[in-house]
Amino acid sequence: MTPARRRPRRAALKSTIDVAVESRVPQRLVSSRRARDIVRQALRQAGVRRAMVSVTFVSGRSIAQLNRMHLGKNGATDVITFAFAPAANGAPLVADVYIAPDVARANARDYNVGAREEIVRLLIHGALHAAGLEHPETDDRIRSAMWRRQERLVRAALR
Repeated sequence: MTPARRRPRRAALKSTIDVAVESRVPQRLVSSRRARDIVRQALRQAGVRRAMVSVTFVSGRSIAQLNRMHLGKNGATDVITFAFAPAANGAPLVADVYIAPDVARANARDYNVGAREEIVRLLIHGALHAAGLEHPETDDRIRSAMWRRQERLVRAALR
């Protein structure tokens, strides 16, 4: 009797998503640890297996400068994501996400939601952009697939 051949084990795909949260973290709204967990979960849901992402909370003035220098737009915005394509197959996604808590608080008032919810939304929004998801720049963005995914993730994160 011939011994049964064992099928070679497939190496498990390692999921390594490193997230660094820096400066001006609005602690009473979200802790650094919670922010990291939210970004990791959004990236995983978008199919990202390996990533190095930094999240930096900045002033309205700083984000306005980033907006003007890199995107050619005037004024402060709530979140900006810079994602860099992996250098080679298997290389991690590398991205920087900048969030302006003061702008987020103003938007939360305008949208009649809590500031914590808006910060969570921006963490997820930035992560999804880092993963390559896009939405229209018009008011139609709230009907886009990215936006629907974002809102599902926001609801899950706030539970």
